[in-house]
Amino acid sequence: MGPVRRLLPPGPDLSDDDLPGVYAYPPALDRPWVRVNFVSSLDGAVSVDGASAGLGTPADKAVFGVLRRLADVILVGSGTARAERYRGARTPTIGRDAPPPIAVVTGSAALETDLGLFTDTAVPTIVLTTAEAPADRRAALREAGGDVVELPDLEPATILGELERRGLRRVLCEGGPGLHGDLVAAGAVDELCLTLSPLLAAGDAGRIARSAGGHDPERMGLDQVLESDGTLLLRYRNGA
Repeated sequence: MGPVRRLLPPGPDLSDDDLPGVYAYPPALDRPWVRVNFVSSLDGAVSVDGASAGLGTPADKAVFGVLRRLADVILVGSGTARAERYRGARTPTIGRDAPPPIAVVTGSAALETDLGLFTDTAVPTIVLTTAEAPADRRAALREAGGDVVELPDLEPATILGELERRGLRRVLCEGGPGLHGDLVAAGAVDELCLTLSPLLAAGDAGRIARSAGGHDPERMGLDQVLESDGTLLLRYRNGA
C-alpha cells in the first residue's frame, strides 16, 4: 500500500502500523458496537461479476485486514458468505490468541458444508438461524463443525443479544446489503467504514444496503477521511 494521507481530521501521513490505532473501537464497551464495512465503486456498484474482489485496492485490503484484527466477531449474511466463498478468519484478534469467529445469519440454514467456513477455519463458525430452518440442514452444519444457534427470530436486536451473551461486543458486519439494510432499519449501525474505489463499474450491481423501507433516513456524521492512490477510506459514525 502507498502512503495514506489523513484528510479529515488533518494530520500526518499514516503507515500500516498506525491503522489499528486509527480504527480502534471505543474503549470499555458495555454493549455490542456495530461497525459495517463495505467497498463501492464511484458509481455505486458493490460488486463486479457478483463479487466485491473486483473493487479491491491495496488500501482497501489493508483496512479490511485491520478491521478484522480489531473485531471480536465478523457478522455476515449467508448470501454474501456463499458468493464470496468465505472461510474462517486467519489472523488473531489483536490482544488474543485466536482469530474472530465468523457469525453467519441464515433463516434457511442453507449453507454448503464444503465452504471454508467449515473446512478452513481455526475457530468454529457461528450459524445464527431459527428452529424453523430444516432440521436436516441444521444437523448437517453441526456435523460439519458449525456452532449452530437456534434463535427465536433473526431481528437485529436478537442477533446482537446473542453476540452480547457470548461477550462479543466489537462487531464487524461485512454485509451483505440485506443484512446491512436490516441493521439500518433497526437503528443498529454505530459506524460505517466505506471505501470508495476509484473505478466506474456500471453493470447491474446492487447498493450497500437494501430493505423494505418504511423508516426515516438516519443521518451519520463524517468522522474520518483517508486517501491512498485515489482510494477514499471514509468513516461515518452515528451521533458524531
